[in-house]
Amino acid sequence: MRVEPTRALLYRLTTLPHRVMRYMVGHGKALLLGLAMLGGVLAGGGFLVVWLGLVPISASSGHWPVTRWFLHFAMRNAVETQAMGIKAPALGDPALVLKGAGHYATGCAPCHGAPGERQSLIVQQMTPKPPFLPPRIHEWTPEQLFWIVKHGVKFTAMPAWVSLQREDEVWAMVAFLRELPTLSPENYERLAYGERADTGIAKEATPDHLRALSDPLGPTLANCARCHGSDGLGRGTGAFPKLAGQSETYLRASLRAYADGERNSGIMEPIAAGMDEASMQALAEHYAIADQPADTQRPNIDETVATDFDPDAITRGRAIAQRGIPEQGVPSCTDCHGPRREPHNPYYPKLAGQYTDYLVLQLSLFKSGKRGGTAYAHIMHSAAKGLSEEQIHDVALYYASLKQESRYPSIRLKRGKEPISSSIEISSIYRDRLIR
Repeated sequence: MRVEPTRALLYRLTTLPHRVMRYMVGHGKALLLGLAMLGGVLAGGGFLVVWLGLVPISASSGHWPVTRWFLHFAMRNAVETQAMGIKAPALGDPALVLKGAGHYATGCAPCHGAPGERQSLIVQQMTPKPPFLPPRIHEWTPEQLFWIVKHGVKFTAMPAWVSLQREDEVWAMVAFLRELPTLSPENYERLAYGERADTGIAKEATPDHLRALSDPLGPTLANCARCHGSDGLGRGTGAFPKLAGQSETYLRASLRAYADGERNSGIMEPIAAGMDEASMQALAEHYAIADQPADTQRPNIDETVATDFDPDAITRGRAIAQRGIPEQGVPSCTDCHGPRREPHNPYYPKLAGQYTDYLVLQLSLFKSGKRGGTAYAHIMHSAAKGLSEEQIHDVALYYASLKQESRYPSIRLKRGKEPISSSIEISSIYRDRLIR
């Protein structure tokens, strides 16, 4: 066996790094010059290819496999890194899932599909092609989904959330996305389309029971009814506010605030921005006179809140609403929002019978400075700032316990058509429990 050649080879290998370093030190300037020249040639060649228009930018050509792998590799690693500091809240609330479902149907499904709904043929010709989401959700954590939905992804046509301040809406989307793989087509339609799915007309643009307005507005009203209901009662979970009975002035001003970006919402801003003034006016009129439920025993808040009924919290909330907390800089709520017998500014919303969770969210947004609205919204920023989380919940529960203001005899302001209700009735479900 010849050992000498083997030893010589091992010696050469072990001393290779040292010899390379010696060569670089001795020929450093020439090596750097060569690398610079090579870099210049490559850059010049690349610029020439671009200038000649030879880069394959057509979507029809697709990506090379190595390009597709590299872009996805870069995206996944970037998302994983950016999502490290995010902590997901509890996402099991059905109201969160419902809120996300409504927006997914209009904002996401055309590109990403849904149970029982294929991606459009147009989307399938995009490069990169948006993934069909139901079987892909498990590949991402809730925190990573949050980052993607909120910030979007460059070079993929995946947009950022319209209102970055509304992280609560982004989490609602995440809550829905986590449920998406488990949904049957029927359950998806029920979540996304509400009463339209229940009547078997989820895809019809202008269902018969929504033809109270002229046909041109029919599709717009049908779209609103998916979340708010044609009766304006918000589907009964607190995911969406009750609109029925609010003043026409307030509803119209709120739509205008969304359209102008004065009130933040990644869900409502795109919808309102697509409306003209006539549509806003007609929708405001429709919901301002929407019929109230005939069943007086129907609770004014969702069943989940009703089971957590707390008479002490309602009593505390009533005291805050009626007298405010002067030492904390909190004014009375009833002076602006009722219930009271005197006329009030029609730009102020009525709160009686509104959902607890919705009121808690809005007061929290006002407190954090993330809630805009009409020209009077700044009043609520200072009013809510002095409230603690417990006090916010107490006030919200008090107003939710009141019977929703209906079409009682009303007073009209001199320069408006907004009814001023005199009702201060307590919902029967709460009145009975308080008596006990």
